[in-house]
Amino acid sequence: MQLVVARIGRAHGIKGEVTVEVRTDEPELRLGPGAVLATEPASAGPLTIETGRVHSGRLLLRFEGVRDRTGAEALRNVLLIAEVDPDEVPEDPEEFYDHQLIDLDVVTVDGTEVGRISEISHLPYQDLLIVKRPDGGEVMIPFVSAVVPEIDLEEQRAVIDPPPGLLDEAEAEIATGREDASS
Repeated sequence: MQLVVARIGRAHGIKGEVTVEVRTDEPELRLGPGAVLATEPASAGPLTIETGRVHSGRLLLRFEGVRDRTGAEALRNVLLIAEVDPDEVPEDPEEFYDHQLIDLDVVTVDGTEVGRISEISHLPYQDLLIVKRPDGGEVMIPFVSAVVPEIDLEEQRAVIDPPPGLLDEAEAEIATGREDASS
């Protein structure tokens, strides 16, 4: 099974290094020196990681055969794809691979059907579960333990405890910092 593990960003310096947006919880395993990764588009690869280092909180990689800024810039926005055994699971029982979550049924803690996970969106501060509703709409669920208290892979479902307004805007609570002036 193939998993996207990173997206190449801009070139860094003049010796062929690139920044990468990491899309795996195991970068040391997937993005280490010697790793051979497929690419999207396929014409950009495969790429073999020669070196990796962290600089100012950002992972920098250099690939075999890429020796200058021009070569590094040509790789911008290329997706890096690792071949992973489909039966492999993360070491931490609270972590999941995207392929484990896609197509899980989503229900609320009281058993109400919400929909099915269609994709995972990896944002800088948290991940979002994109859930396709039975009516064809979509809802974005923050993938945090307070909102998604249970993932049951055996039952193929995700249980959510949504705050008011997440699933139905009519239930949203309006927060205000001002006191009513007429009081």
